[in-house]
Amino acid sequence: MSEVKKGYIRPLDFKHGRIDMSHGGGGRAMAQLIDELFLRAFDNEWLRQLNDQACFAVTTGRMVMATDAHVVSPLFFPGGDIGGLSVHGTINDVAMAGARPLYLAASFVIEEGFPLADLRRIVDSMAQASQEARVPIITGDTKVVEQGKGDGVFITTTGVGVVPEGVSISGERARPGDRIIVSGAIGDHGMAIMSQRENLRFDTEIVSDTAALHGLVTAMVMAVPDIHVLRDPTRGGVATTLNEIARQAGVGMMLDEAAIPVNPQVAAACEFLGLDPLYVANEGKLVAICAAGDADRLLEVMRAHPLGARAAVIGEVTEDPHHFVQMKTAFGGRRIVDWLSGEQLPRIC
Repeated sequence: MSEVKKGYIRPLDFKHGRIDMSHGGGGRAMAQLIDELFLRAFDNEWLRQLNDQACFAVTTGRMVMATDAHVVSPLFFPGGDIGGLSVHGTINDVAMAGARPLYLAASFVIEEGFPLADLRRIVDSMAQASQEARVPIITGDTKVVEQGKGDGVFITTTGVGVVPEGVSISGERARPGDRIIVSGAIGDHGMAIMSQRENLRFDTEIVSDTAALHGLVTAMVMAVPDIHVLRDPTRGGVATTLNEIARQAGVGMMLDEAAIPVNPQVAAACEFLGLDPLYVANEGKLVAICAAGDADRLLEVMRAHPLGARAAVIGEVTEDPHHFVQMKTAFGGRRIVDWLSGEQLPRIC
């Protein structure tokens, strides 16, 4: 990709060029890729030091760290792409502890032959998401694998943040009588991916909800510091998330189907494909569990934020030695909302 003639290095061809093995070999081509793509997009004082690590100051409070690998297919989908998703996903994992995300690290595994134009589009999307969230990417790594041994690009991001004093948010804190709240309509991300794969068309396009939730979480924690549980319902959706919390806290849950917000086009797509929106992934929604007395205040604050405008109480935590998640159906019956026995939607994040 790079060519040296009398001290001149040809710039990367972002229109027609492709990744080759030299871009992961540790030599001049790799340095050029880092300079012309990653440093240009992610530019900040830590990256400019060009060390193998980033050194940063630690603020007071408890530190939080999360890491997430992103293998979504397709790489580009309505409402987003793997780049923005990789930033949002890790920021949200950190934020679910009530933490303020501080910094990110990013690792790329790129397949030989991958178009440089697509890679730049992904990296620019990451840069935009990082800048909008004000959480800089301060260190990273790049590897290239032989053609046929990858699938375009895989991205792993790691984030660190700090939890304010007096905040303790964790899955085991759910208690009988607590209210269960979702921040908005569920299933958008997973169905955006599936509609792209299956070439489904609806009157209204299904768009991924991918977003960084730490601003919403900050407002929630300021209003109700004693939130018991926060979780972003990604793979496995709301149903799997609630089953995880029920087992973690040793409680049961009772949901109200009529109270669960689902966009009409998502409901239609799920019905067409035989899927349950409760199990479909989200990338810009959260589940909150709080004491009954705090629910109205928390709901008010969430609805005042753009990412929580359709927040709703969807059920309550119950005493149940079997730790079942159940739901009152729209027809007046009850059913168990069980764990998935397999994988409903592969490669959605």
